[in-house]
Amino acid sequence: MTFSFHFYGLGPTQCTLTYTSNRRLVNLQLQKDIKISLSSDPMMHSQNSPEDRNMAERCFEGKAHAVAYKRYRVSPPQELMDEVLHFLEKRSERLFNLAVDVGCGSGQGTVLLAPHFTTVVGTDISPAQIEQAKSHDHASNVSYRQCPAEELPFESGTVDLVTSMTAAHWFDRPRFLREADRILKLGGCIALISYTLNMELEFRENDAELNRICQEFYTALLPFRSSYLGPSSLDRYKEMYESIPYQNKEWHECLRVRRKMPLTDYIGMVETFSSYQALLKKDPAQAQKLSEEIMDKLLNAMGTSSADTEVTVVIKYFYLLASKDKTD
Repeated sequence: MTFSFHFYGLGPTQCTLTYTSNRRLVNLQLQKDIKISLSSDPMMHSQNSPEDRNMAERCFEGKAHAVAYKRYRVSPPQELMDEVLHFLEKRSERLFNLAVDVGCGSGQGTVLLAPHFTTVVGTDISPAQIEQAKSHDHASNVSYRQCPAEELPFESGTVDLVTSMTAAHWFDRPRFLREADRILKLGGCIALISYTLNMELEFRENDAELNRICQEFYTALLPFRSSYLGPSSLDRYKEMYESIPYQNKEWHECLRVRRKMPLTDYIGMVETFSSYQALLKKDPAQAQKLSEEIMDKLLNAMGTSSADTEVTVVIKYFYLLASKDKTD
């Protein structure tokens, strides 16, 4: 086993490390930030800097953002959830006990699991998001806990399904995958779901012009996107798929889902994106101006003056499914 240590900051760092033969870190005490890479294990290579982790932790913590997130973010489609459950049914016991939805946000996806499991727990690092999730009228078997995605408060080998819906791109990939592996039962499954940010609009015969304007919106926000995520989070999910060592795993791309909503809700949804929130924090006036200009252009192209006019939003989902090998 080879250890490589990378230190952030100056001065000596005191570290006490206890390591066991099953590759689990039992005790690690730090006085300064330290990044440890265990080179013989592909799930152990952490690439997130402290700045990356800080961004992931703070991006969705504001109360106003959490309220908007609950109002405008869409739930995964039922057909996608059916695919997840079908994958689990083929590889696990028919009676599903515990599902954990990591990075649950305001709980739109978490509640969809309730009819299929004895217990469903949504976790998120943001207190504001957890507060919004708890305000749902949710089933009695659904609860929420505040915790990092990389430190899940569940006993080893007790979870049937670990999901993350439009959140896993923020996680420390190796630490999260290692933690998911720890809590999953043999035969348990992990399902990571997200969608591309280049959503399309459909309205009468004006689709091409509307989507040119939408692309203008996305392009204006691109400079404010976290460098940690890169131009597209799709690549981060592909990296996670490649990092999962299980034999039974599937990659699915471009499930197109159409959702009807008022035009103002489409704008509100884009405003929940981390890139827009970064612009809003840097220059609120510029952010508001951008939203208003895009709205005006879309209304003009649609030939209407009402922001409540209904449009069809086309959302392109991708997802990965993996089952923990029963021979582990």
